Amino acid sequence: MTDGRDADATALPGLALRGLPAVGKLVTHPQLAPLAGAIGPAGLRWAIREAIQAERARRLTGLLPQAEQDLVDDALRRIDSLLRPRLRPVINATGVVINTNLGRSPLPPAAVAQLTAVAAGYCNLEMELDSGQRGSRHSHIASLATHLTGAEAALVVNNCAAAVLLLTDTFARGREVVVSRGQLIEIGGSFRLPEVLEASGARLREVGTTNKTYLSDYARAIGPETGMLLISHTSNYRILGFTAEVERASLAALARETGVVAAEDLGSGLLVDLTRFGLPPEPTVQQSLAAGLDLVVVSTDKLMGGPQAGLVLGRAELVARMRANPLMRALRPDKLALAALEATLRQYLQPDEALRTIPTLSMIARPPEELARMAQRLAAQLSQLSGLDVQVVPGHSAVGGGTLPGVELPTELVAVRAHERALDQLARALRLGEPSVVARIAEERLLLDPRTLAWSDFEPLVMAFQRVLV
Repeated sequence: MTDGRDADATALPGLALRGLPAVGKLVTHPQLAPLAGAIGPAGLRWAIREAIQAERARRLTGLLPQAEQDLVDDALRRIDSLLRPRLRPVINATGVVINTNLGRSPLPPAAVAQLTAVAAGYCNLEMELDSGQRGSRHSHIASLATHLTGAEAALVVNNCAAAVLLLTDTFARGREVVVSRGQLIEIGGSFRLPEVLEASGARLREVGTTNKTYLSDYARAIGPETGMLLISHTSNYRILGFTAEVERASLAALARETGVVAAEDLGSGLLVDLTRFGLPPEPTVQQSLAAGLDLVVVSTDKLMGGPQAGLVLGRAELVARMRANPLMRALRPDKLALAALEATLRQYLQPDEALRTIPTLSMIARPPEELARMAQRLAAQLSQLSGLDVQVVPGHSAVGGGTLPGVELPTELVAVRAHERALDQLARALRLGEPSVVARIAEERLLLDPRTLAWSDFEPLVMAFQRVLV
């Protein structure tokens, strides 16, 4: 038959299943038996059973039987998938600095060193070494975070969504949270602010319109059921044109007058001014707190450049109430996140130095002349490989991570075409290679952006191309 199916096998499935090898036979196969030491006897038998089951299923569809070696190869692939780490390093050539799909912000070297030191053994996570008594895991970053931001107190949870959940559960469970309609955000992973508020037991009270909200809108909404006024910074989109929004200081003053909590989900967690690099103004954590807001929550793995965590900053009395919330047990960070965050925050003690030592900031601030040098060097190395057309072209990078939407960072791109390989095939082969290289395709070219590369990436990147072109 032209489709590769056996008419007799389709009619008589039992006949098609004859000849399937037994697990016990393949266990002793010379290509499989030695792997029992690496994967264990149970793991080896599992891989073989899965391969046999897959062959049984395909035969029952009427496909012709495969040879025994095909089953061995299938089992070998399954064993490789277990032995090979699924979460592994990737060379990011996309030019998207805070690339959520690729783990957001790379950590500063100091954070990697601190994380490794803490992970390798025991640590004083919840012990005061001076007294020998039980301590709090939140004390390790409190002094640094409050010193850097001007907040009275600080609290760490496992991400910013958790911080918003804890915030609304603590101050608005069974009550209303007043939010501007233009700030009812949805970000990556279908995180929707209204749904988080609902999960916390709070009720959403929308005010204003999509493009215009005034202080009087908030004032009219405040009543006996009001638990909190919430600003949700629209860090992943912009509303342009005929717009109006309430200044943080004005909202904070209204909250004080009426006795409700004023908080902001600032999201990006920026601690330094980036306008010197030609970027549009983005509110810093310090500015939000200085405006008089009671509480500010931020992500630490976006523009802060640290590990995934949510940082709560603000009035000591209110932070203490959040810390006492029973939800805190479920949302608390582990020792690795705290170690990496502490080391990251320490870089900001010298803000100019932070621009060099924190990879996220240094990539955003990378000078045009360095980008040009990197592009020329990488293009020259790739041009030595046969089968490639390589050139340097102007282009744009993105900050990413739901921050600074619409902002394009000028860059120099290395544009690649392969003589005998389609671009999507080339991109896939690079992703699956060792090391894995992730690039982007545009205008019928594979584009490599040096903004998100280190000089040390060049040699393994070129070798990755060399392997896939063979």
